[in-house]
Amino acid sequence: MKVDGLSTRTIAPLPGRDGVVIIDQTRLPFRYELRTLRGLADAAEAIAVMRVRGAPLIGATAAYGVALAMTEGADLDAACATLAATRPTAVNLAWALARMRARLAPLPAEARGAAAWAEAAAICDEDVELNRAIGRHGAGLIGALAEARPGPVNVLTHCNAGWLATVDWGTALAPVYAAFDAGLPVHVWVDETRPRNQGASLTAWELVQHGVPHTVIADNAGGHLMQHGKVDLCIVGSDRTAANGDVANKIGTYLKALAAHDNGVPFYVALPGPTIDWDLADGRAIPIEERRADEVTRITGENAAGELVSVRLTPAASPAANPAFDVTPARLVSGLVTERGVCPASRAGLLDLYPERRR
Repeated sequence: MKVDGLSTRTIAPLPGRDGVVIIDQTRLPFRYELRTLRGLADAAEAIAVMRVRGAPLIGATAAYGVALAMTEGADLDAACATLAATRPTAVNLAWALARMRARLAPLPAEARGAAAWAEAAAICDEDVELNRAIGRHGAGLIGALAEARPGPVNVLTHCNAGWLATVDWGTALAPVYAAFDAGLPVHVWVDETRPRNQGASLTAWELVQHGVPHTVIADNAGGHLMQHGKVDLCIVGSDRTAANGDVANKIGTYLKALAAHDNGVPFYVALPGPTIDWDLADGRAIPIEERRADEVTRITGENAAGELVSVRLTPAASPAANPAFDVTPARLVSGLVTERGVCPASRAGLLDLYPERRR
């Protein structure tokens, strides 16, 4: 996608393989800053503190983290263990590390560096194509609504599942971009997505960059808008989808799905194949990351002088809980939008698209 009119990916290796450049998403929307990861420790830190985030981009960064580790001469298993410990919910992290280990483990130590960089690049290129295909399939949903009535199609999304969450294109926003680029009238309701405000800071920023009409709303406004017929379609992303179609996504997604169900609004989840955890029968076993309380008790913004400041929102003595994700049961999901097409949120539906997973 584009930043200031220039085609940009969220992650890219430096020539000479001595580093990997990322967009530091903790600085958006106020500062667009690139950061260079020079080694394993940098990659692990970038994932843990959410300089990079979104399940596909976490996986891509982990893959390059292994490549950086091999360049440093690190032990393969130790490097994978370090990266695996950064964040527990997004299954793409484990998927990417397993793929890197399978590629590198049979090789002699002196051959692992070049192979690791090539495999990480392949993971990134594949991610772009997976998300492009998600956009193509999901745009059909928007197109059908556009044909059915006049005016823009109003899409509600939660958190950030745009290109900033992937290597390019995004998952939940890929259909929006594909529809917009095809000339379809579309408008996006952007949930602010407390506590880290990825909707207000990241989704809104990338929609501005692409010129897509949108409006930022408080998290609790979605149900109200649905009651008044102002939401035609919900599309969200996924950090891990169980084999039965249960979906783990940013905290608050479950409440949006309940509101959509109550108001007859279609609720779709967009995800690439690597986000499906075929080893989990349902979403009850998905690990839910508990993040720091200060993400809830404090907020960062820009003051009138253009300075980034952090301010407290709560009484100093008040504790806070911060579960980062919730699980939306498959019964509330209208369909799953994947690179292979749209299917029911069920084991049978997923297996129709991924028959190689039948046992």
